[in-house]
This record gives sequence, structure tokens and C-alpha cells, in this order.
Amino acid sequence: CLLWVFTGSRKMEFKGSSWHESCFVCQYCRQPLGTKPLITKDNENYCVPCFEKQFAHHCYSCKKVITSGGVTYHDQPWHKECFVCAGCKTQLSGQRFISKDEYPYCVECFSKLYAEKCAACRKPITALGGARFISFEERQWHGECFNCAKCSVSLVGQGFLTRRDDVLCHECASA
Repeated sequence: CLLWVFTGSRKMEFKGSSWHESCFVCQYCRQPLGTKPLITKDNENYCVPCFEKQFAHHCYSCKKVITSGGVTYHDQPWHKECFVCAGCKTQLSGQRFISKDEYPYCVECFSKLYAEKCAACRKPITALGGARFISFEERQWHGECFNCAKCSVSLVGQGFLTRRDDVLCHECASA
């Protein structure tokens, strides 16, 4: 209020400033702060519930306030412990994951549930880390597995022919 705080009257002191006890209030709800916990933002004081209502991020999953850290997924804030695999519920914060239909999956669950299998090694193709893969008709291969069935030469970026389920380089196909 910018009026004097007279000697002998009750006053509140915070961060080197003085207030009349009745002036030291939450900027949002206007309730006296007294000695309750408070949070200062832009030189304004708020009681904790009002600050959380006005400014804090709420977890997309559990809807509770995120007090520190957290992750963002699809432009939504999450607690690290709430950001889990849609399959096995393992915490995903800090590890690789793959999105499918707006849900995050750990690599293992995604591989089991959705990944195409390599026609050569039968292991899942996840394309993580920029890994290359080849797709032809209904089949897929890891880049390192796309080899001639007879001589094992890499067919990545090369012409090839098919014979039943095999892919062959031109030399082996013409022999």
C-alpha cells in the first residue's frame, strides 16, 4: 500500500521488504500469507495452492502438479515416473522409445507388438538410431541383412532379382 509501517504495529518482512500484516497477501486469492509457505513469481507473492492453480504444469497422466523435472511428450507435461510404456508400464524417461497411435512404447514392447520382422534374420526392424531397412513387396530386411542368398554380397543400392523367397544378385541369378 506504500503507507508507513509504524513502530509497534505488526508487520511482515520478506526478502528485505516490509508489509503491513494485512497487506502481505496472495496476489491471486488475496488471503493473508502470514507465515504460510509462499512462492514468488515476477515479484508477486502467491500461496502455494494459488501458484499451482495459476502457473504450475500438471501431469497429463495423473493430473497432479509437476514440482520439478518432468518430461514433455506430444506437447504435454508428464512426471518422469508417469511417463511409462503403454505395454509393460516401464518408465521411459531417459531411454529410447517409439510412438504408435499416440502412445509411447519401450523398444522391446514395440518390437513384440508392432515391428516388422526381417525376412533374413527374423528379428524386429525398429529403424532406431537411423538404421536403414529395405522394403520390397511384402518383405522387409535390415540394411545389413539384405544380401544375396547365394554369395552373401550386399544388395543395398544394387539391382537384384527374386527367386521364390530368395533375393539374388545379378551374377547368381544368371548362373
